[in-house]
Amino acid sequence: MDPAVVQRALIAAGYNPGPVDGIWGRRSIRALRDYQRDQGLTADGIAGPLTLARLLPEWQPSVAASAAAVAAGMPWYQEAQRLRGTLERPGSASNPVILDWAKQAEIPYSGDDVAWCGLFVAHCIGATLPDEPLPSRPLSARAWTGWGRQVTPRLGSVLVFWRGKRSGWQGHVGFYAGEDGVAFHVLGGNQSDRVSVARISRERLLGAYWPTTAPLAQQLVQAPAAGAGVLSQNEA
Repeated sequence: MDPAVVQRALIAAGYNPGPVDGIWGRRSIRALRDYQRDQGLTADGIAGPLTLARLLPEWQPSVAASAAAVAAGMPWYQEAQRLRGTLERPGSASNPVILDWAKQAEIPYSGDDVAWCGLFVAHCIGATLPDEPLPSRPLSARAWTGWGRQVTPRLGSVLVFWRGKRSGWQGHVGFYAGEDGVAFHVLGGNQSDRVSVARISRERLLGAYWPTTAPLAQQLVQAPAAGAGVLSQNEA
């Protein structure tokens, strides 16, 4: 179900989730928390079956459960999917969309000629999980090692990879979108200068991480994600 349906229901109930745009961000989460608190429900900002049954009584429980997974289960991954195709601009003409991610997160950033895979992940996490701490240096891909809680790779988890050599400082970070026998399929920024899905060797994985403020999703091995082709060698 489109998260916009939940946003419209919140507005009808007298709450302000921001624009009805289908993006499950900070304002939507805060509005849902306020609604849950007023209704005597657990104020976790997650549109689970009990909350949806109260907010959208016309929906059956099975539909409500499905809506919970889509609308609020992994809002950061939903935001990452929404941004697929975002492209950096050559030279000094940076994409204002990418610059705005840094501005909103209060991250010093000079332009999209600087590697922005960490910025992309920081935006998706920070814009949708208002209580989730970010690494102290979110632009550094390897700074995401140790962030959140370490998990077995699963849909929506943050994957950190080494570049150059394992003992070096270079890295890459993105979201788990699928896997095959050779590679993880990674939804990330700065992959061929855009937000896209790339196949990255399983041997380069440093770790997989999950937000501390979000319920841990069931571990599922996803089929190869559409749009991923040859094995990526350098995501800079």
